[in-house]
Amino acid sequence: MQENSKTFKELENEWIIMSDGCKLAAKIWLPLDVESKPVPAILEYIPYRKRDFKAVRDSKIHRYFAQNGYAAIRVDMRGSGDSDGVLKDEYLPQELNDGLEVLEWIAKQKWCTGNIGMMGISWGGFNALQIASLGSPYLKAIITVSSSDDRYNDDVHYMGGCMLTDNLSWASTMFSYNSLPPDPAIVGESWKDMWLERLEGSGLWLKKWLEHQRKDDYWKHASVSENYDKITCPVFAISGWADGYSNTVFRLMENLKVPKKALIGGWGHKYPNLGGPGPGIDFLNEAIKWWDHWLKGIKNGILNEPNMRFWMQDSVSPLIPKSPGRWIAEDEWPSPKVENKELYLSFGRIHETKPEFEVEEHRIRSPLSVGLFAGKWYSYAESTDLPHDQNVEDGGALTFETPELEEDIEILGSPLVELEVESDQPVAMIAIRLNDVCREGTSTRVTYGLLNLTHRKSNEDPENLVVGQKYKVCINLNHVAQKFPAGNKIRLAISTSYWPLAWPSPKPASLKIKNIGRLILPIRHKNKKLDEQLCTLGNAISSEPIDTTLLAPAKREWTVVHNLATNEVKQKIINNDAKLLLNAIDLEIARETTEIYSYLNNNYNTVKGEVESARMLKRGDWNIKTITRTILTSTATDFQVRATLDAYLGDARIFSKSWDELIPRDMI
Repeated sequence: MQENSKTFKELENEWIIMSDGCKLAAKIWLPLDVESKPVPAILEYIPYRKRDFKAVRDSKIHRYFAQNGYAAIRVDMRGSGDSDGVLKDEYLPQELNDGLEVLEWIAKQKWCTGNIGMMGISWGGFNALQIASLGSPYLKAIITVSSSDDRYNDDVHYMGGCMLTDNLSWASTMFSYNSLPPDPAIVGESWKDMWLERLEGSGLWLKKWLEHQRKDDYWKHASVSENYDKITCPVFAISGWADGYSNTVFRLMENLKVPKKALIGGWGHKYPNLGGPGPGIDFLNEAIKWWDHWLKGIKNGILNEPNMRFWMQDSVSPLIPKSPGRWIAEDEWPSPKVENKELYLSFGRIHETKPEFEVEEHRIRSPLSVGLFAGKWYSYAESTDLPHDQNVEDGGALTFETPELEEDIEILGSPLVELEVESDQPVAMIAIRLNDVCREGTSTRVTYGLLNLTHRKSNEDPENLVVGQKYKVCINLNHVAQKFPAGNKIRLAISTSYWPLAWPSPKPASLKIKNIGRLILPIRHKNKKLDEQLCTLGNAISSEPIDTTLLAPAKREWTVVHNLATNEVKQKIINNDAKLLLNAIDLEIARETTEIYSYLNNNYNTVKGEVESARMLKRGDWNIKTITRTILTSTATDFQVRATLDAYLGDARIFSKSWDELIPRDMI
């Protein structure tokens, strides 16, 4: 046990023994007087290695909780970090059952009052929701950040029945994480055997995910949307408009029957105190207020605040990575202050009234270049992974536009587009973007939606299209809060591909858009009385992080190259973390990742995604390096995954494995 300040102490590693004998590694931060004054606990339970790659971030957050009267516990899940076992997939029953045992262990510690909250972003936000649905008597409240209640239709894998290429990117991230060993300083001489077990046993997660291309029991497991009533503790749901997970917050607010609170800001896939591109807030103090009420019973007025707070985004150029705006409030969802406004699409225009004349059909078959400037599905709000000027994309799309707006319009919720379509292929997709076009001509993507047209009725039982037959389809765009100022235009862009954000259909499809389509905007009428009740959220703060030495800076690059000689198009993403020395444990850490998405001659059979990641750990003579490489290609009938994993101890390669897998396409 090591004291790191006058107000709290850290337990570098504690073992939590599962009922089957598996040891989970935990780092714990405690107030100094906890032996005489037990406190509630806050658990974050994730596979992201508490001792090294998340150590800096964790120290900023969990030290703060300990400084403010809570025990903070960071647990490496089974098969990750310094814990025993092998991690074989996301959200498995074993993970959730282990989580229940961890809660029980914490509740029985002398320093704990028995009241526990769970908090996490992304994976930790997911399992906070999932474990909350299992009815632990010790779990009194949760904060879920950037998570989903629907693992199939609203996660990194699939969207509207279309496969996201972040399915590949995320699988590669975990492929890399799972390749690392525990720290010998924690687990002792068994570290190498544990490492080899992980290298051999974790498997190729991308193959598993590609084997479930429709919403089946695999995805329904741990999707709390299957039964919201199973969640019986209070829920604080948080996301950012630049993230991929904003829709979940609205569904939770609509369907949960427990005390609930919502917050969506302008940031990306980060905790809100880290901000970007919107302003960061004093998230940790907001969390403390939540925990104080539900874990300590302090009547601090949090229930008197509006239930939902959203960042209403102002119009901004896509060339500026900022999110100006203001906070607005709602007490319930759906909100009585939001009114659906019907608009009509014809001849490249968006009309306020339905044209009386018969509209001719529109035809669209987009090039694969539409989507090269779409950014990431779940952006970290780096300037490199946000959507660029949409004028670059709209040349390959069918566009409809309003005249210059005569007055400001604000929307809150999910815009809806209704179309009548006809396809010349049995499998086709449609991508729809809603853009804000300023007077200078730049076009900012406000929100978007995807639909695999074979999933038009159901994600569970898709049906091929009948070539030449007309279908009425509805495409829900992602929820958003956005102001369109007077003088700007609203543009709707329709394309038949959105590469590389989404994997394209088996063959290029031409769509005929029949008759008059509808755009339904969720117009929010100003709610000045409720908005003015909002208290300030303050400036972003955190505790002093652990001491590090910068050995090499982070590197972020995002380039698109069209080789006119060969007609090859490549999008290349370099995402390297800073190389750091963690001074207290004398450990060097580094991660380097390159993603490449390409195609040739607009040929769908040449589409390729490739991710290579290297991770390094070094302490003295202990020098670890792993290299993972995953390549995904496709034909009209199959996906092909080729992957390699190489692990090095010093200069010696001590493990190597390769995969070559063919997975049939299932109307994707």
